[in-house]
Parts: sequence; structure tokens; C-alpha cells
Amino acid sequence: MKTTLKPLKQQVIVITGASSGIGLATAHEAARRGARLVLACRNKPALDRLVEELKADGAEAIAVKADVGIQEDHRKILDAAITAFGGIETWVNNAGVSIFGKLEDVAIDDQRQLFETNFWGVVYGSLTALSHLRQTGGALINVGSEVSDRAVPLQGAYSASKHAVKGFTDALRMELEADGAPVSVTLIKPASIDTGFTQHAKNYLDVEPQLPPPVYDAKVVAEAILYAAEHPMRDVFVGSASKAISAFGQRMPSFADKLLGRSMIRAQRSDRPAQPRHDALWDAGDDVSREGGESTKHVRSFSVYTDMNTRWRALTLTSAGLAIAYGVLRLATRRGPGRR
Repeated sequence: MKTTLKPLKQQVIVITGASSGIGLATAHEAARRGARLVLACRNKPALDRLVEELKADGAEAIAVKADVGIQEDHRKILDAAITAFGGIETWVNNAGVSIFGKLEDVAIDDQRQLFETNFWGVVYGSLTALSHLRQTGGALINVGSEVSDRAVPLQGAYSASKHAVKGFTDALRMELEADGAPVSVTLIKPASIDTGFTQHAKNYLDVEPQLPPPVYDAKVVAEAILYAAEHPMRDVFVGSASKAISAFGQRMPSFADKLLGRSMIRAQRSDRPAQPRHDALWDAGDDVSREGGESTKHVRSFSVYTDMNTRWRALTLTSAGLAIAYGVLRLATRRGPGRR
């Protein structure tokens, strides 16, 4: 069954992890384009401030305090959406957290808790969304990572969780397609994004963690997510670096192990001593309710690669179609009488 997605201005969109970073950027842009929003996270004060801000600008939005690691909280999100707006068209599983440190140093309880948010949060959200979207049609969008395809050191548990999200998303997509369900399933794979990611992460290093370059603005990911909300897409790599690290890891895995093992350890260690922090692994963490983070590196506000695979893709397909039609017309007009 062909999946047809509505324009954003006709959609109700659920976004988890909405109070900061990618979720916050997506909420702002979706509201600007006229979508009605159901925004969820553990940080209720930050969420309430966001909803008040969006409503002041004329948007329709509601806040739902929820922990994505608790299955029942997803039902609460969906029920709130149905009560407020009558249903949903798109569900974005965005909430996530990381841990920096060597796997031998990271407590097993911390690794399990990371999976509760990053993996089980996606599983619970996806299944809850499908209980509605199977009947109405729409888009399910899961936010993975460039490490969905290629693991990196010092974020081993995070890499494993994003591998798991990719496996779950791919299998779910195949099952829905086999059933003819009118649901588009997309996995978003961002490169390093300038958000509160490092501040919210639990840190086992002796220095402050940092993101390896290149670093992209959260708005670049928001654009990709909202494109997938209107256009069925299987995968979207955000930033050419994400595609490059995936291709490198798949085509030359042993070489990638040796090169990335050294370079990624250096790239994720800053020269600043580790500081006490209230991370977001077990609870809401510090109130870092902003789109951007504290990256000291140049932040890219645009990705030509991502645009070519989303917004320009439609133009390219249209141009190809016109070229084919023109070629057929030329052939038809050049044939003489009686020729077929």
C-alpha cells in the first residue's frame, strides 16, 4: 500500500525529548510551519516554558511529562494527543542520552539505564504510535545516529543502543510493508550535532567530553525530520560525515577499527578537566533547555549532502522525469510516416 503523508500544517506531531537540542529545534520549526504539537520529556518546567512560548507565537501545543523508559508513559502521550487534537499523524522518537568512558569502566547499571532510554524508549514509542497509525496512516520517525552503522570508542554503550535502534527500525519497517500498513518508517542518522548532548551525558573520563568534528546545527536535523514527516524516506543521513563514517566502516571495517580507534578517542577528549555534573542518565538532569550546545568548534548550519538527499531529491526526480519525457517526444517526432 502506498503511504501518503499530509502537509505539516495538517499534522499533529508527537516529539519526545522535546525540551532541548534536536527535539527543541524540531518543535520550533514544526510550529512555524503550522503543525500542532504534543511535546514530551521528563523536564516539565522546561516543557511548560516551551509550550507557552509556542502558544504566544500562535502555535497549538501541549506538554506531557513522560519518561520514555516507562512503557505506560507512552500511552499517556498518545491519550493526551487524542484528547487534545483527535489523533496523530507523525510520531518522532527523539529522546536519548549518552555515556562517555571505556566500556570496562562504565557500570553495568548505567549501561542498562542508557538502553532503557535509547532503545526501549524507541520500542515503546513505536509500538504505541502504531496502535494508532496502523488505522489512520502516518509517519514513524526514529532518531538514530551516525553510530547506528559504525561504533566509536568511548561511547560504546551509546553505539550499541543505536545499533539496536537500527535493527529494530529496519525489522519493523519490513513487517509493516509486508502487512501493507499505511505507515512510513524512517531512521534519521545525524552526525555530531551542537546540542546539550555532552552536558547531559554521564562522564567517566578524566576530562570533559566533546563532539568530534564536523559539528552541525540542530536545525539541520530538524529539517530532515520534518521532511520525512511529509515524504516517505527509509533513511536520512544528516551531514556528509555521517554517510562517510557509515560507508567507511562497512567497506573497510578492519582499517576503520584501527584508524577510528585512535582518532575518535583523541577527538572526544577535550583539554578541560572533568567537572561535577548533574547528567540526564537517570533523571531530567540540568535544565539545558536550548537548541545549541557548547561546542568550541565551527558549527555548520547547512549540509549540501543532506539537502541533495531530501529537498533536492524531489527536484532531481522531477528533472529526470521531464528529461525522459522530452527524449520520448523527440524520438516520436523524428520518426517518419508509417514508422512505429
